[in-house]
Amino acid sequence: MPTRKPINIPVVSATSQQDTTDDSNCSGNEIVALMVLGDSMQPEFIEGEILVIEMGAPATDGAFVIAEVAKEDFIFRQLKSDEQGGWRLHALNAAYPDTAIAGLEIIKGVVTHKKKPGSRKSVKYYGTRSSH
Repeated sequence: MPTRKPINIPVVSATSQQDTTDDSNCSGNEIVALMVLGDSMQPEFIEGEILVIEMGAPATDGAFVIAEVAKEDFIFRQLKSDEQGGWRLHALNAAYPDTAIAGLEIIKGVVTHKKKPGSRKSVKYYGTRSSH
């Protein structure tokens, strides 16, 4: 069996303000991978699963997102519109409250898919995938 060459995936801090349009071949947005921690997004997302996030992608109602709720304090939730035309961050686990947000500028990235570590067939995609 041939040895596979590892894929170099750039990891960029979500707080980075650098212009990524010159050094990315993916619609000008960086792709990062994060591991699910905790149970706030169960049953859809289980602790230890790997999320692939497109940083800077436009967020839509129902998308799973990474948001900066306080300076350098990030949260993984589902974006939902509310009855008054505003937005909230929704935890799938009912034990966690929703968080009202003032606007979409705090959304830093959108989850494109998830994968269980060690399993090649466990990939699940969310929303529309970008064309690369």
